[in-house]
Amino acid sequence: MDGPLLLTGATGFLGRNTHEALKDRYDVRPVSSRDHDLLDPVAVKKMFREIRPRVVVHLAGLVGGIGANKARPADFCTRNLLMNTLVIHEAAGAGVEKLVAAVGGCSYPADAPHPIRESALWQGYPQAENAPYSTAKRMVCVLAEAYAAQYGLRSAVAIPGNVYGPHDNFSLEAGHVVPAMIRRFHEAVDEGAATVTCWGSGRPTRDFLFAADLAACMPFLIDQYEGPEPLNIARSETTSIQELAETAAAVTGFTGDILWDTSRPDGQKEKILDTSRMRALGLECPTSLEEGLQATYRWYLDNLETGVRQ
Repeated sequence: MDGPLLLTGATGFLGRNTHEALKDRYDVRPVSSRDHDLLDPVAVKKMFREIRPRVVVHLAGLVGGIGANKARPADFCTRNLLMNTLVIHEAAGAGVEKLVAAVGGCSYPADAPHPIRESALWQGYPQAENAPYSTAKRMVCVLAEAYAAQYGLRSAVAIPGNVYGPHDNFSLEAGHVVPAMIRRFHEAVDEGAATVTCWGSGRPTRDFLFAADLAACMPFLIDQYEGPEPLNIARSETTSIQELAETAAAVTGFTGDILWDTSRPDGQKEKILDTSRMRALGLECPTSLEEGLQATYRWYLDNLETGVRQ
């Protein structure tokens, strides 16, 4: 497509990885909250007026792990609802040709049958711990369909697995499980600790997706795929949190004991995505968990002094 590609959330975790995948192929105009406040209708309108994009890849959002979601449910709900609504509304008004957005796999119902098909999205309520956030993100699908029907805004919505990789938030309290574990095990090695305590029971299972694999699928979503149904992007590989911890410990060189604090929440017991539609379209996510964790840990070590969010 001719014309600029507006990438929101460009300095965030997924935004940085996506920028790397798109910058040599499109005229990418990356923006962050420092450039335009996506919670301000005037600022969003000004952003579209200045950039005049033909394509929008909307990745901006307030994100965090279980602890952050439990502490700030209203923020996670209202801020995501507001910025998604404003961006999609102004995209339609500005004559954007294509909108691409991502919705977390946590938006699926807590009791959805596994592996989870895209058609299950509205067949129940999300996991309680992050339902305000995940329900707000789920509304992206509604907005995309509504603005396609009324304004002709073409769209593609991806639902990725549990994404991890370079540029993530490595906070022990606010970060997601992979970066928090990497930091915890790394610090245990530095301190010579004999044990590391992880949240929950270790029994829940997840479908971990390396961020670069997701980013590599973005050109297909931009140039070829269109809704109305969202598209799962994942490995469809079942990994327990205990297996994740053991792999992260091996990658970071931790050889002590892993303990589990069962007073902390587990979150959803199982979340594995069905990738039959994705694979039928010729897409794949080839990076294994061990390879991805090794790359993430290398990035963490390389950026400890300058660029790691903790």
